[in-house]
Amino acid sequence: MTSVRQLLDHKGRKIWSIHPDATVFDAVAKMAEKDVGSLLVMEDDKLVGIITERHYARNVVLKGKTSPATPVRDIMERRVVIARPEQTVEQCMALMSDKRVRHLPVFEGKKLVGIVSIGDLVKSIIGDQKFTIDQLVHYIHG
Repeated sequence: MTSVRQLLDHKGRKIWSIHPDATVFDAVAKMAEKDVGSLLVMEDDKLVGIITERHYARNVVLKGKTSPATPVRDIMERRVVIARPEQTVEQCMALMSDKRVRHLPVFEGKKLVGIVSIGDLVKSIIGDQKFTIDQLVHYIHG
């Protein structure tokens, strides 16, 4: 089973963030520029929330607000679900399903060390399954 640590070692530990006083427009623009579906909301090097495309769609667009006039802090999720490096990809998939989230910041102790998305986890599982299938095919035909 692949651990979150192994996943981060492979994918990288780049974290994209935004300040809670930034506008939602700036957040959405940054997500588009970086081709990501979420940004961690950081204030003084402390995680205070997360903003995702889903937050934008449900809390700005559907409520008739405007993204240039709405600060991130007004729509961000403050109760952020996190992962630990020693957790397995399967444990994180279960956590995401249970908590209905698609992004997990990863903390080692109190230090933010990365973020994993549902896409990262699915890609890892598919890679593991492909490896297993290749090994079985080699065994059968070998």
